[in-house]
Parts: sequence; structure tokens; C-alpha cells
Amino acid sequence: MKASLHEALARLPGAPTAAYPEGAPFMTLLAGGSMSVEVFAPGSNADGRDQQTPHTQDELYFVQRGLSDIVIGDQRFAAAAGDAFFVAAGVAHRFENFTPDFATWVVFYGPPGGE
Repeated sequence: MKASLHEALARLPGAPTAAYPEGAPFMTLLAGGSMSVEVFAPGSNADGRDQQTPHTQDELYFVQRGLSDIVIGDQRFAAAAGDAFFVAAGVAHRFENFTPDFATWVVFYGPPGGE
């Protein structure tokens, strides 16, 4: 199976959700077993905010383009293309101060509650 960042970004924002009534800035592109891969571009919706809540699975972020800050728990990191970040299941996190072109792959994996 193949996932294309450019094709996914062209289809964002996606359908509205409770957290993103103006359209979801993410899309699942691959899934199998406990793993799923999304593209996330918070600047693709009209609201332009990252309204994530903690997830039940561990996550890996692979920044593809743009710049941002990522807040993971009480730590803040600069994020740029080529950077990778781990977020444990249940930990509050969000992207802030992102450029309009910011996009990242998100890999969710493992059992609920994390490994």
C-alpha cells in the first residue's frame, strides 16, 4: 500500500468532527493491526489551531515540511522538516506557532495505554 503526502494534503481539510467542525486537518492513509498512519496539517482548516487531545496509543511524528513548536507534556521543542518526536499514550501534546505549510506524518501503534 502507498501513501502520498501531496495527494493527502490536497484532500484536507477532511470531513467535520466534533473537535474540528470546520473540517479535520488530518487523514488516515494506512492501517493494519494496531498501527495507523495519518497526515496532519493543522493549518489546512479554517480554524488553524491544533486541538488534539491525548491519544490512547503511542505516537511517532515525522515532520515533513514547515516549522512549528511541539509541546509534549510540559516540554517545548522546535520542529522542522526531518525531525521526529515520540509521544506516549495519554500524554497531552499539541503543535503551536506552525507555518501555514506545516505537515507531519503521525504513526499510531501498540495497545491502548501504550507499550
